[in-house]
Amino acid sequence: MSSAVRRRCWPVAAAGLIALSPACAWAQEQARPADEGLLDFGDPLAPMPELGLDWPDLKADPAQIADSVPQVAAETRYRYRVEGMDGVWTDLMRQRFNEASTLRAGEDKPANAAQLDRRAREDAGLLNELLRAEGYYDAEVQTRVEAVTGDVTVLLTAVPGDVYRFAGVTLEGLEPAGAKAEALRKAFAVEPRDPVNADTIAAAEANLKERIGREGFPFAEVGESRIVVDHATRTATLAVKVTPGEALRFGRITTRDNRVFDGDHVQDIARFKPGESFDQGSVDDLRRAIIQTGLVSAVRIEPVKGAEPGTVDLAVRMAPAPPRTIAGEIGYGTGEGARVEASWTHRNLFPPEGALTLRGVAGTREQLAGVSFRRNNFHERDRVLTLQATAAHLERDAYSADTLLLAGTMERQTNIFFQKAWIWSLGAELAASREQDVILATGEPRERTYFIGALPTSLTYDGTDDLLNPTRGFRLGGRLSPEVSLSGATFGYARTQLDASIYRPITDRVVLAARTRLGTIVGAPRDAIAPSRRFYAGGGASVRGYGFQSIGPRDLNNDPIGGRSLTEFSIEARVKAFGNFGVVPFIDAGNIYTSPLPKFTDFRVGAGIGVRYYSNFGPIRVDVGTPINPQPGDSRIAVYVSLGQAF
Repeated sequence: MSSAVRRRCWPVAAAGLIALSPACAWAQEQARPADEGLLDFGDPLAPMPELGLDWPDLKADPAQIADSVPQVAAETRYRYRVEGMDGVWTDLMRQRFNEASTLRAGEDKPANAAQLDRRAREDAGLLNELLRAEGYYDAEVQTRVEAVTGDVTVLLTAVPGDVYRFAGVTLEGLEPAGAKAEALRKAFAVEPRDPVNADTIAAAEANLKERIGREGFPFAEVGESRIVVDHATRTATLAVKVTPGEALRFGRITTRDNRVFDGDHVQDIARFKPGESFDQGSVDDLRRAIIQTGLVSAVRIEPVKGAEPGTVDLAVRMAPAPPRTIAGEIGYGTGEGARVEASWTHRNLFPPEGALTLRGVAGTREQLAGVSFRRNNFHERDRVLTLQATAAHLERDAYSADTLLLAGTMERQTNIFFQKAWIWSLGAELAASREQDVILATGEPRERTYFIGALPTSLTYDGTDDLLNPTRGFRLGGRLSPEVSLSGATFGYARTQLDASIYRPITDRVVLAARTRLGTIVGAPRDAIAPSRRFYAGGGASVRGYGFQSIGPRDLNNDPIGGRSLTEFSIEARVKAFGNFGVVPFIDAGNIYTSPLPKFTDFRVGAGIGVRYYSNFGPIRVDVGTPINPQPGDSRIAVYVSLGQAF
């Protein structure tokens, strides 16, 4: 019988009888010569070292035969084990083996002898491939089946041998790169004496391709690595052919059509200018930024020979995304009442990136209608121009107001995709507001009309590691709004607010976070300032445990009246509990003062605990707080739900 046939034949012992599997019988039939007289079926069978089992003696007693081979039932469940890999396994090797192993995939399913053989051989081949990828070119993997009292175990025994190492590494064709050739050689981080590791080589190739693009070679070509293995010396040589081409500078940006926006606007989005050295990393950044506009579903940026010598132009092709958005929101808040909001937006009604939004709010304590124009990437990346007009009716415990507002803002924004260290805003506001509050001395209601002009500005530094869920770093921001008010008489004042927060990891699962907020209004007495422009405290983004805007001095009706200064502090421990869930115990404190400078006395303190679910787009927050030293009328429990951390 040929060796090919012998490798396919599994002896099966059942009820004291020996038989061949149907596949083996078929192979034996194909191997039988035309003259059967030339075969003596009484001859002993040839040895099968690959099988790991000796052929049974057919002349022996059937009982002895049954005891001499594993007792594998027609179908049985099995276990498997890999031996000989101690000190060789890496986490990545083990992960790859587990993901591709046929023995592992069928471990909880019954299998017969033929299936066990096939799965064992497939996994032996897989393990051999993984070992070769790690540089073990002399590796051998044997398979064996053990059956003891009905328990079947498939063994894979590996003999890795010695790891092969590089005797030489050559990058051919770098000479035209000139002074940049050495940097490119270092980018291919494979050296003589390094193991012949496929992952290391692939990473070096990718790093070289990225680096050569960042060094100004847009049309460079990096060939595939050529490896020659020498089994006698257990070494290998590695050669890579590189064709850098010419180092070029950025030229023009062109678009095939203007269905979304033109090349000039794409240049506004880019972080590079014409004439700068070509950098593939900047091109990749531009591709992400174009997608981030939300107006493009797919983009392709292709370097092409520039119109001017020594330049490379970028040909940009964009597939438009649906430009319209309809959004809605339903909510309820203590002190804010029930609220329904709806909006319609066309994000590119006025190209490029000129969005028009119609917005309406219907609620028990707020009604609003507004229209806004917003142009993103306004002559510069992440610079936004916003113009808006709103008419609103607002009812709060402190006041009620009917307001017409015209506002414009120019700002540099941050977002979760491109978090900025510095952000700023410059704005202007014109407001006409009829507001009702009470006379503090008598508690009698009164109504006044205010005409207000303001120039709000802000500047913030963000040194944290995450916009929605920071774990380290700090933030520091300030707001200043000089305002002029006309209500019987004309007077001016300035609103100033300072916010600071800090985040420190205590352990891998605990982050300590703290914040402070200070505010002041100088230049006018509190009673002259419109109630809607005063400071208030309390609520989910202020002092938790208290109602919205409920902290501070109150009138004779026990309603808050606001103040000219503000002090707030918060500290919380963000603890990862299990999976994507966390708990956050917190303590907040703060108060509103009638004096122009904030004080550090008579704090209202709130405490509680929150739950966080850390989703892919940020933490979802549910906080439950209670006031420690409540004022008359304060609720004992307050609940807050939002996206993102409290600060």
